[in-house]
Amino acid sequence: MDAAYTRALAQQYPTIEHAIAELANLEAILRLPKMTVHVVSDVHGEYVKLRQVINNASGSLRPFLEKIFLGQLSAAELGELLTVIYYPRESWLAHGGDLMTFVGHAVTIIRELARRYTIKHVEKIIPDPLDPVLRELIFSNQLTRTPEFIAALVDPFVRHDRSIELVRLLSRIIRNLAVGELIVAGDLGDRGPRLDKVIELLEQQPNVEVTWGNHDANWLAAMLGQPAAVATVVRLSLRYQRIAQLEEGFGISLDPLAQLARDAYGDDDAAQFKVKGDAGANTLLYARMQKAIAIIQFKLEGALFQRHPEWQLAHRDVLRAIDPRAGTVTLYGVTYPLVDTKLPTIDWADPDKLSAGEQACIDALATAFIASPTLWRQWSFVASHAQMSLRRDRCAIFHGCVPVDAAGNFLPFTVDGVPLAGKALFDALGLVIQRGLRKRAMADLDTIFYLWTGPLSPCFGKDRMTTFEQYFVADKATHEEVKNPYFKLLHDKAFCARVLTEFGVDPEHGYIINGHVPVKLDAGEQPVKASGRAITIDGAFAAAYGDKGFSLVLDAERIYLAQHHHFESADAAVTRGEDIVPTVSDVEVYAAPRLVGQTETGDDLRARIAGLEDLIHAFETNTVRGGQR
Repeated sequence: MDAAYTRALAQQYPTIEHAIAELANLEAILRLPKMTVHVVSDVHGEYVKLRQVINNASGSLRPFLEKIFLGQLSAAELGELLTVIYYPRESWLAHGGDLMTFVGHAVTIIRELARRYTIKHVEKIIPDPLDPVLRELIFSNQLTRTPEFIAALVDPFVRHDRSIELVRLLSRIIRNLAVGELIVAGDLGDRGPRLDKVIELLEQQPNVEVTWGNHDANWLAAMLGQPAAVATVVRLSLRYQRIAQLEEGFGISLDPLAQLARDAYGDDDAAQFKVKGDAGANTLLYARMQKAIAIIQFKLEGALFQRHPEWQLAHRDVLRAIDPRAGTVTLYGVTYPLVDTKLPTIDWADPDKLSAGEQACIDALATAFIASPTLWRQWSFVASHAQMSLRRDRCAIFHGCVPVDAAGNFLPFTVDGVPLAGKALFDALGLVIQRGLRKRAMADLDTIFYLWTGPLSPCFGKDRMTTFEQYFVADKATHEEVKNPYFKLLHDKAFCARVLTEFGVDPEHGYIINGHVPVKLDAGEQPVKASGRAITIDGAFAAAYGDKGFSLVLDAERIYLAQHHHFESADAAVTRGEDIVPTVSDVEVYAAPRLVGQTETGDDLRARIAGLEDLIHAFETNTVRGGQR
């Protein structure tokens, strides 16, 4: 072990006693069951449903409590207990309850869940200043505390009208212990109602990780002021009537766009740009606003593709493909009539040039995105917990795909002048994202935006995004977006083995986990591919896609899929006892529980153990002088 590292370690563990204590802790952790990891993807702003999936631990809390309280609680009593755990404030305010009874049940659950962890980990879950109270409650059985002692611990909360605070604390501890780690495999927002509330939920979780999705990359680029990303985020927010997430969630006003729509499209019916759902009195205004921002987006994208010839996307500079006199557009060698030829802001001598009104509009919107403190705080949080890919136990987890050709060869994309493919491409793009967040250089922000829709983006994995065609061309054949061959090759075991090896996962027993492409269950598609080594977990979580969804649960005893259905609201849970009771299917059941020592966490711990052994030897030989006790 490097001597400098050993000396640095001595600053953290200054005596032999400190080092041996930590060594004992790490050695013991290796023998614990591995942490339960819950993986979801493509949440797309559906915060109400996500909250319930987190609260009920992907549906696992119900059977867990049924086992614990078998023969002790009726089905109705168990349902009431679960509802309090899921929504303690709402439930307690609506129905109240006997505090001592709830405390007894909650402590029993916490004790059972705590078996999976070290006491040190459980301590991190229990917030100050109530840690001493919770310690006494949890260890009351082992210390044979009297009922009077327990009542004395609880009584002050009742006497000072703080019962609900204790209920909320105990419920949160249960939920946080039930989900060892939550991973969202990309696409936090768009389509669903409130991205900002999704991120609020993630901020409350004690152990959360994210893999970058193409929608996430687009939002991050917009937050940093990349104009095409700003336009895309605003257009999608209008299309799905998610204006509240911009105006209420992030304090971003769309008044500049509304003014542009009135000035430039005041006599336009914008029939091709009607928003999803019933917009009431705003129907026509929203359609005109969507058209205005769509044209800005196409202009900015065209200029961007011209600015980056290395992307080979000049053919997607779609406005230059329009013949304004004929009212047609030529795409991939075929000419189509335009269904909308009212394009008053386009200068046909330079189609990608913004008009003065458009420039003022996008400048104002970009300034608002950059200046939003909530947007900055939330996406800084996401970026601090996000990577392009993750490895968990025997799983390689990422959002979209590994770009490949038809033969399964990894395709290169140039990052910082270097063509990279496979895992190296993921790693390099992750560095660009973090650098873009720090330095905000437009070249990096352009690359982040490329992740949104680029054919070689691991977050996208299609040949094009046909937004323009869907607005302007009637022929639905032009609306098709061809998926990268990766998605078909997932059915091939040998291909999966190459991908798993590339990401450092056992090729014989590992699994590729990705979202991005919804599993069409109604058409007979299955999340587990024919290879048996790849699982797609985009189950159409958002209502706009199907209102179903999956959690993949990596448990110590097994790997299983929990298929979710529609969830109405917290109020429905409190008043009617509604819950998401998922359909569960095993992917693999282990012969014996997997331990921490068998995972990548175990590899990290063994490296730390080796360092501590070297430090102890250095103390013993006086190579490094430790403090005396």
